[in-house]
Amino acid sequence: MVYLNDDIAHYDWESALPLLSAQRRKQVLKFKHEQGRRTCAAAYLLLCEGLRKEYGIEEPPVFEYGEHGKPSIVGHADIHFNLSHCREAALCVVSDRPVGVDVESIRPFKESLVNYTMSDAEITRIHAAERPEVEFIRLWTMKEAVLKLAGTGITNDLKTVLSGRQQIETMVNLEKNYVYSIIFGKKVVPSQTK
Repeated sequence: MVYLNDDIAHYDWESALPLLSAQRRKQVLKFKHEQGRRTCAAAYLLLCEGLRKEYGIEEPPVFEYGEHGKPSIVGHADIHFNLSHCREAALCVVSDRPVGVDVESIRPFKESLVNYTMSDAEITRIHAAERPEVEFIRLWTMKEAVLKLAGTGITNDLKTVLSGRQQIETMVNLEKNYVYSIIFGKKVVPSQTK
């Protein structure tokens, strides 16, 4: 299930602090700027909302982290989630299967970044688009979502990340100036030992 807050400018992160786990509160307060604190708190509380609605879990989740930093919920290995945030929005997806999400603000891009991260076909699509900056961000969020699903971080050649990937949901919100992408992995079936 997708949980989205795209009214970040009015989000009261200080009132949210008591609702966060001690672990997340510490992470929120590490941000030097209010914007980072606001989006970090908002994304976590979307996860809390999802856990309440989907699983009846009331206590604030505590995370453990994989080798490359992908979080999971302590004591709930069967619940998958992913968080992302940008200046305009905070996003959380809660699922019974692995998931990767990314939300990014629409903004101008540098040609050097396009050449470093995009395949020739993607570069052609960006330059042919009516709004090249939107197409670049759309492709970027797709790549980030795939990498976050894998839990590896940016360790692959970014130009090939989308090769063979067809099932990526993308939403562009021009009015609020953001794009997000979501990809789901295969449902994990617990192995049974005899």
